[in-house]
Amino acid sequence: MSDLPRKAVTRTAKLATLPLGFAGRATWSLGKRIGGRSAELVGSELQQRTAQQLFSVLGELKGGAMKLGQALSVFESALPESVAGPYRAALTKLQEAAPPLPAASVRETLAERLGDDWRGLFLEFDEKPAAAASIGQVHRAVWHDGREVAVKIQYPGAGEAMLSDLTQLGRLARLLGPFIPGMDVKPLIEEMRERVAEELDYGLEAEAQRTYAAEFRDDPDVVVPDVVCCRDAVLVTEWLAGTPLSRVIEEGSQEERDRAGQLLARFLFSGTARTGLLHADAHPGNFRLVPEEGRPVASWRLGVMDFGAVDRLPEGLPPAIGPALRMSIDGRAEDVHAQLVAEGFVRPDVDLDPREVLDYLLPIIEPARVEEFAFSRQWLREQAGRIADPRSAAHRLGRQLNLPPSYLLIHRVTLSTIGVLCQLGARVRLREELAAGLPGFARAREEDGSREPA
Repeated sequence: MSDLPRKAVTRTAKLATLPLGFAGRATWSLGKRIGGRSAELVGSELQQRTAQQLFSVLGELKGGAMKLGQALSVFESALPESVAGPYRAALTKLQEAAPPLPAASVRETLAERLGDDWRGLFLEFDEKPAAAASIGQVHRAVWHDGREVAVKIQYPGAGEAMLSDLTQLGRLARLLGPFIPGMDVKPLIEEMRERVAEELDYGLEAEAQRTYAAEFRDDPDVVVPDVVCCRDAVLVTEWLAGTPLSRVIEEGSQEERDRAGQLLARFLFSGTARTGLLHADAHPGNFRLVPEEGRPVASWRLGVMDFGAVDRLPEGLPPAIGPALRMSIDGRAEDVHAQLVAEGFVRPDVDLDPREVLDYLLPIIEPARVEEFAFSRQWLREQAGRIADPRSAAHRLGRQLNLPPSYLLIHRVTLSTIGVLCQLGARVRLREELAAGLPGFARAREEDGSREPA
């Protein structure tokens, strides 16, 4: 059985249509301009056609192609508004939907993994998928004990497809880079390749989800559904009700956006310390805002799903992050520079002015410097533009900094979370979450006798 185009040559051919399509539309736009149409109007049409092709191809192929599309989707806030509009709808589609497996393939997979009598395990089973992702799709069902459950079924050929896509997309990294200013796509693709085996292992995912579910059981702010059953390429978990963050982004009230953003930040900075795991797939399709019946929005919880991509950090987040962030806020340029050198962000052979390094960091950490910060697309665009502009001092300094391998996934998750907060337009008391959940953030200030703790 094969519902993914498994052969590398087939998938490569589809992905190869991207640069050819871009080149063709560039020729089309030139012809339109020669024909007298305005550059602005032609440019808008070109962006829309490019977006539609790019994310149609990424979504259609599922696998690594869709995985990259979902990863990029949280950064649409960083695009200039003149460009972001045509991409936004196409990007959002990737967060919750993809072409489904045929019903016959679903039945065959369940029979292979759960046994020929698999229907006896369920009181009800909806063959139409409720959601789809990069390597699997989810069906709503009722388990034999009456619990509503989510049945995640891995796409046949998902492993081969993932590797094939990511290999080809690695070759196209330079082409894809301009979609997200200030972000190097190639390391993102390489890191995804390294984690293919883990993401395909539903046993590891179930183990991680059980850890989170146990830790957050009865938590007032976060809910994680329990694992019901795991058999190779099929994972059954309790059904998680609530409003997807993608819908909150589109139509939620400001109060709902603020609550979702506050809890997302809380989960990011407290979850790892509590579980020894970092949830590493921060895009809106993996989170729900879960209402509490009869209670105000301020008491609603954040539902968290999909633990296929996690980083195992038994000691929690690196202990240097909290003190470095606090010292940056306090303006201690020399101390910050020394910490960055010690952690490998500044190579010993690179001579940087500590004050210039601090000036580079301060706009990025602005949300942690105030009591409450209003995340917005405009703010993220400003930061991305500042770092991406080859003429800027920030761009030149940024190119001299190094990202140690141990921080790569942490960096991506943090950026992804910030991207979602900006999509939400949430007002978040980030400093409060840092003081409560990030080791060393509050203490670093207390240890300096001349300052009050946060």
